[in-house]
Amino acid sequence: MDIVIWILLLFLLFYEPIFGYFDFQRFKQKVKTDHKARLNYYNNTIIGLWVPTITILLLTIFTELTFEEIGISIPNLNTETLGKAVTYTGLGIGLLYLLFVLYFIIGFNFSDKIKKELTKKKKEDWEKSVIAPLLPVTESEKKRWNYVSLTAGLTEEVIYRGFTLFALAYLFPNLSIWVIIVLSSLVFGLAHTYQGFLMGFVRTSFFAILFCILYIGLGSILPLILLHFLLDYIAKLGE
Repeated sequence: MDIVIWILLLFLLFYEPIFGYFDFQRFKQKVKTDHKARLNYYNNTIIGLWVPTITILLLTIFTELTFEEIGISIPNLNTETLGKAVTYTGLGIGLLYLLFVLYFIIGFNFSDKIKKELTKKKKEDWEKSVIAPLLPVTESEKKRWNYVSLTAGLTEEVIYRGFTLFALAYLFPNLSIWVIIVLSSLVFGLAHTYQGFLMGFVRTSFFAILFCILYIGLGSILPLILLHFLLDYIAKLGE
């Protein structure tokens, strides 16, 4: 099992940050002339995320690794590992994010005012965002984006929270939990360098730290899968 864990970690360290970056650069050029570029990119993203996820799930079937060790379990509050202050603060921030996202998703469908606000914000972001070419435009792209969001929510939590935290703790048992959290968050941030240094690597790394705190505090990645999905899903809202 050790060899497979090392291979997966090296894959996460080098494949996504390097291949993902250059693949996105090619996509940005192709999307200008190819109307199917986004759909193809979405399909490749889905496949690229499921390959390591399936590998991890196979590990839980054919080795001593368990589903509980990668966070696939019923949530159970744990304040001992990180302390009550950090755990409850993280849970509070996570709850606020959830309410914030639900407010805009529900409001977009039932409030013209919120719909206009989101549409305006999306147009503003479109002008300055590095990932603007990635966001769905047509109805078919928005429908496919649902699957991208669901895939990202499920697979990235399995890969970067459940597995990566376990793998680092397993391979380096002398590291403190905070070093493990930071390292796993940096790995997640590296996977998003194609979005730019500040908005991709730095911002995503900070989000990952919060998600690690939530995972450890809840003892499960299941709530994070839902939150992650909603955070990605909201990107398609707007006209």
